[in-house]
Amino acid sequence: MSAVATTQDDDHPPPGPTAEAAPTFDDLFVQRWAATVRLALLLVDDEATAEDVAQEAFTGLLRHWHQLGDPSRAQSYLNRSVVNGARSALRRRRTARAWTPPHAPPDPSAEELALLGDERREVLAAVAALPQRQREVVVLRYWSQLDEAATAEAMGITRGTVKSTALKAMAALHRRLGGPSTSAGDPR
Repeated sequence: MSAVATTQDDDHPPPGPTAEAAPTFDDLFVQRWAATVRLALLLVDDEATAEDVAQEAFTGLLRHWHQLGDPSRAQSYLNRSVVNGARSALRRRRTARAWTPPHAPPDPSAEELALLGDERREVLAAVAALPQRQREVVVLRYWSQLDEAATAEAMGITRGTVKSTALKAMAALHRRLGGPSTSAGDPR
């Protein structure tokens, strides 16, 4: 009977405290996601930011899961990550709120906007009416603010051709828009 008892003892461990299997990352995520978001929400007072903080905490935990050693320390890692993430989010928020944009000129009135809209449409129509090469020179030289050499390189023409084409284009634009024509020199 003692031989049988020994065999049974080998097959079945004695009753008592058994070691539970260590939780996996997936188990921890399922169990602690909502609580982690609630913790972050209490710290940052914004649901979207709280979810971002919690997600970053779990991402960091996953990245360091194998280095953690003891999976029972995962919850303290998450808590610390949430607190640090919340601090960073609040710091960014405080910095964004403290920033004041540079002084902007007052917004134009509705009449000014209407006139500007009409003037812009007239200029765009005048530029669109130019021959292709003149239009390209005007756009590259004056709208893109390229110098003569860069404009010439972009178009595959000489600097002299850029100068003469720009002069002709500006004269045509002045005629169409009712301004004085340019007779010599750089139309800028």
